[in-house]
This record gives sequence, structure tokens and C-alpha cells, in this order.
Amino acid sequence: MSANMIPVPEWLSFHRIADIPFETCVAALDSWQRTGQRSELRFGNSLLRGPIEHDGDTGTCRIQVRLARGTLRPLLRMRLDIDRWSASSTALELTPSGRVRATADYFRAGHLLLDLLTRSLSQPLPPVHRRHASINPPSAAVAGCLVVALWPR
Repeated sequence: MSANMIPVPEWLSFHRIADIPFETCVAALDSWQRTGQRSELRFGNSLLRGPIEHDGDTGTCRIQVRLARGTLRPLLRMRLDIDRWSASSTALELTPSGRVRATADYFRAGHLLLDLLTRSLSQPLPPVHRRHASINPPSAAVAGCLVVALWPR
């Protein structure tokens, strides 16, 4: 463990098993990343920030996340680990990168981000020809997010 890594209790992490093949999941994230040099993928007010790190030894991918927990709160640094679960499923784990206050807003934001991400990944990817692309989640009923947008920095 590196000096800047703080051990985080397991109950502060968020886990999902998505019925999406690992290769499909990674290809989608890579295609979003290729739309800009330092692009950010926005889910509601939370951000996935590249570049995506590929671990050649384990096959796991990791991407930085900035979790939005509500108005007037700074974005919380987190990491999203993406790993093969089975031939047809992918494991997603969202873990804080530092200390976190375990509030209702924190848990709501973490679950919302993973829900939106898995729904977006399960949809076929539209071709991206512009620098600003929008991806609509399947349901507009998801609280706090009507459009997921990719904004290059």
C-alpha cells in the first residue's frame, strides 16, 4: 500500500455486478475517453476522469471519480475498479480515496452513480463524431439526472 492510500472500511465502498461482458464495459469507457485528451464523463454532477488505467497483470481497470454529494459540498475523490466477474458479467467497485463522512447524501450519491453507469453501459453506444456528446439514460425518472454528458477539459 502506498503512503497516500488510506485504508477504507468495506462498508464505505459501493459494489455492483453488471450483466455486461468485461470487454464491452472497458470498450465503452475507452471510447468515451478517446473523445478528448483529458475528457470527463459526467453522470449527474459526478465525474469519471481519465485516463483509464489498465493493469496488465490482473486485467483490472481503474478510473478516477469525483463524486457529487449535494450542493455546497466539494466533489469527493474516489476510484472505480472494473474487473471481470464471469464471462458475461463485470464487477464494479467504487471506493473513496480518502476519509469520508458516511452521510445519507454520500450513500445516495454513490448508489446513484453506479446505477447510472451500469444503465448507460448496458445501452448500445451511439457513434461519437463531435467533441461534446450526450448519452441519455434509459429512464428520465432517475432522480437528479436527466442527461449524462461528456465534456472535454
